[in-house]
Amino acid sequence: MKIGIIANSLNPPRTGVGNVLYNVLKNIPKRKYKNFYLINYEKNNIFPETNKIIIKNPFKMAKTFLWYQTLPMKNELKELDIIHNPYQLPTFFNFKQKYILSVLDIIQILFPKEIKKSVYISQKIMLSKSIQSADKIISISHHTKNDIIKHFKIPKDKIKVIHLAANENYKPLNEKEIDKIKQKYNLNYPFILYVGTLEPRKNIPTLLKAFYKLKKRGIIHKLVITGKKGWKYKSIFETIEKLNLQKDVIFTGYVPDEDLPALYNAADLFVYPSIYEGFGLPPLEAMQCGTPVITSNTSSLPEVVGDAGIMVNPYDVDELANKMYEVLTNDGLREELSKKGIERAKLFSWKKCAEEHLKVYEEVYNMK
Repeated sequence: MKIGIIANSLNPPRTGVGNVLYNVLKNIPKRKYKNFYLINYEKNNIFPETNKIIIKNPFKMAKTFLWYQTLPMKNELKELDIIHNPYQLPTFFNFKQKYILSVLDIIQILFPKEIKKSVYISQKIMLSKSIQSADKIISISHHTKNDIIKHFKIPKDKIKVIHLAANENYKPLNEKEIDKIKQKYNLNYPFILYVGTLEPRKNIPTLLKAFYKLKKRGIIHKLVITGKKGWKYKSIFETIEKLNLQKDVIFTGYVPDEDLPALYNAADLFVYPSIYEGFGLPPLEAMQCGTPVITSNTSSLPEVVGDAGIMVNPYDVDELANKMYEVLTNDGLREELSKKGIERAKLFSWKKCAEEHLKVYEEVYNMK
């Protein structure tokens, strides 16, 4: 069995999809690496024991998108039995090999106003075609699976749910490690933490309004917002100005992965009122660190958090403010949520995720 994995997401700087693929491959037994062929347009030293297929990319503009479109026609892939596309970027042409497509979410379809019109049109047309042509679809949550079935009319037995996991370095840390990160980012005060991209779907203005109500009730915490600026982020800063929260909301910008575990540990509460998530790694990372979590009762988030966190209606400012106040003023509740979160996080592991991927490869390979 020769499995080709489209692996350009492993190229630096590695982000979401690349991190998922990295952790899956890292947890596959090395004796099986002889079966894997990493398809890329540039060489890198990641997983040197695996086979490599380098297909040069002649395109300068929109290089990844156009490169993807040429892959089904490349002779370099003809000896492969299976192609796995973990990136979700669709191809207009069908692969001759058996084809597995990972779908992390269908945000582009559900929230068309939050993306460029050209991206929405290409996704609307081509993602549907790519999904239809796949022999198997890997979904990262049951909620995303249901979205795929609903919007693309796919039989449910064609979709396999494989949950993601938080990395092992997300864990409770000692005071020395926590103090080091607080000094690095000048966080010499108690704080509530949010981690994620600054974009409308993340619902940060609602968090800010709830935080404003907290301050009115005498809470001394600041709100630390960690993440890159994304699409249509200006309403966040407009809300801060309107509520006069400039001194109480701290933006760290992008924080490298090695600093995030200590940042979670340093927070008294992690709040994630996102409207929609294909899976929702930040709440799981926070739980694995023992940080109490408040998140939304929407999309896949209840599937991840279970009863180990507090879930609220993400549109209800008062409910969010009240729950935040309750956690911050109740030591017993914070300790209970911390213990529950650590236990809940044990249900998710990259080893399990990798094993489930191997089962899918075997299943697809044996399809007639």
